[in-house]
Formats: sequence, structure tokens, C-alpha cells
Amino acid sequence: MTTASSAAAAAAFPQPAWVRSDDWHTAGEPFRIVSELPAQCTTTGSTVMERRLNIMATPNHPVDVLRRSLCLEPRGHADMYGGFIVPPNDSGAAFGVLFWHKDGFSTACGHGTIALGCWAIASGRVKPAQADGVTDVVIDVPSGRVVAAVRTAGGQPVSVDFINVPSYLVATDITVPVASRGINVAAELAYGGALYGYVDVAALGMSISAAAHDEFVSLGREIKAALKDTAAKHGHEYLYGVCFYEPLREDGGEVYQRNVVVYAEGAVDRSPCGSGTSARTAMLFAQGKLGVKKGHLHHSSIINTLFVASVDAEAPSPTQFPGCVPRITGMAHLMGRSEFYIDNADPTFPGFVFRPE
Repeated sequence: MTTASSAAAAAAFPQPAWVRSDDWHTAGEPFRIVSELPAQCTTTGSTVMERRLNIMATPNHPVDVLRRSLCLEPRGHADMYGGFIVPPNDSGAAFGVLFWHKDGFSTACGHGTIALGCWAIASGRVKPAQADGVTDVVIDVPSGRVVAAVRTAGGQPVSVDFINVPSYLVATDITVPVASRGINVAAELAYGGALYGYVDVAALGMSISAAAHDEFVSLGREIKAALKDTAAKHGHEYLYGVCFYEPLREDGGEVYQRNVVVYAEGAVDRSPCGSGTSARTAMLFAQGKLGVKKGHLHHSSIINTLFVASVDAEAPSPTQFPGCVPRITGMAHLMGRSEFYIDNADPTFPGFVFRPE
């Protein structure tokens, strides 16, 4: 970070602050929850989406400076993820959340929604409907209103269903040049709260392997850049990530696949990716491989953790392909609680990252 940008961040965050967080992971992917923002970190807007856009439109907004301070080193890392709790759009939701990562604020985060459902019940923010049963935690996120249906046993979360916004296939049979390999590959685009590109790893002569994570970062960036114009052509100004998938098998309506998602500007999702799994579910629905309440996608991650997805209902779609409401089942686990001191006198303020931006 340059001296000029550090000075601008310091001016936007003039007072030191203690910031408390609950750190969870969902299927291996971190999610840092900050339920109370420092006094200098106010947000404006009548919806969570408006709050996100207003922050993004203001260079060195204090909330963005806080994001960097908690996400980048030395308090975080290049693949860190988290959320700031903000007011909901209206009384129909328990709370709102601004999702963040090293490059900014995302529109959707399925693994984060699963973690938020567990956190809401475990912290008492939302009271369980019954000790042994399911409680719907309704959350406003930038992409819309989602639900974390939390199953409890003895009042404690044991699993969560993430019920997403309507999702749909956007485009198929897109030819993508991969100059680094000297080949073209076929890609698809699908939306699950955020837009993803999909490429079968076999076309790249690869399989999903944690040992190849750096190679996936490079390929993800390259393919994302190549798909940018196609995404815009279909009404999406921002392509959030690239999903490399490996079909494993299909058995009696059950679909088994493994994937790795490279999101934002080169971050690797350790989980199967909640919004990416939603978009993948919409693709399989459009292909007739999943039906409404028929069949499941067993979606494994780069570290072999699992989400199980299904189709709750058909939904309107802005494309020629049918839309659906996906349900993604997973679980989050509390790792710890932290209290961070953010001070602009710290020579590393507001943070740094080794991975190229």
C-alpha cells in the first residue's frame, strides 16, 4: 500500500477502535462476523444493497477501511471472508449483512449465510422456534432476501439449509480462449445471487486438487477476463467468479460433482461455495438433471467438504432458461471470538496482501 493511500485511509478512520468478531468457518471457508460497527463506521441507505453501493461509491469510506483492516494481513489473509451486521430492509428480516472479502463487498455469500444462521441461534439474536426443530433466520443481503433454516437439537444448531434468491442459467456453449494453455474451452454462465462462469476441468487436462490451487487462481483470473464481455452482453456488469468443476457420477437422480471456485480477484473458496452451488443447481435444473424436490447435487470442495443442494421451487427467470429456488444444506462451526484493535498509527494500517491484486 502506498503512503498516499495509507494517509487517505487514516484520514477516514481517525480514531482507534476495538472491534469484536465471532469467527466461524463453513466447510472450511472462513466467515468473520462483526455485529457492532465502531461509531465512526456508519452506513446509509434504505436497503442493504443501497448501503453496499454507497460505501463502494465513497473512496476510503470508514466501513471499507475497516474491511481492509480485518481482512488483510496482519489480521486476515488474501482469502479471508466476513460480514458486517446492518439493519434489515424492513421488519420482515432479522438483520441485514454486508459481505466482504479482500477486494470489496460481494452481493451474495452462501457459506456466510449458513454461518450467520448458526451465529444468530447460538448468540441468541434469533430464538429457536423449538429446542428440537427448524427455525428460519431471515436475512437481507445485497442480492435480496435469503433464509437460513437452522435445525437445532437441544437448542443448538446441527445443520443449516441456505434458501437462496431465484437462480438461473444465463448462457451456454461460450468459447473461451485460454492463451496460457494455447487452447479454447467451452464455458457456461449462471447466476445464484452472483454471476459465475463454469468450466469442466477435463478441458484443461486437470482434476480438482488442492495442490493445484495456485494454478486455479491464475486460470480463474484469465478465464474471468475472457468472459467479461459475454457477461456484460447478458446484462451482468460484474462476473464474480469462475467455477472449475469435475463431474464424478450420476446415480438415480443424484448428481455427484467436485469443484473449486476462484472468486473476486483471485481468492480460492475452501467450501463448495454456496452461491456458486446455487448457480450450479440452476444449471442442472435447466438441463433436466434435477427437478423440483427431485434429486440432489452432492457438491464437494477443493478440500473435500460437502454441500448438498436441491431445488425447492421453480422461479421466474430473465433468460430463456427456467429459474429455480435452490436449497443448499451445510453446517458452520465456531472457531473463536476476537477483539481487534484498529489504529491508524500502526505502520501496517490498514493492511497488506502478498497475492497480486
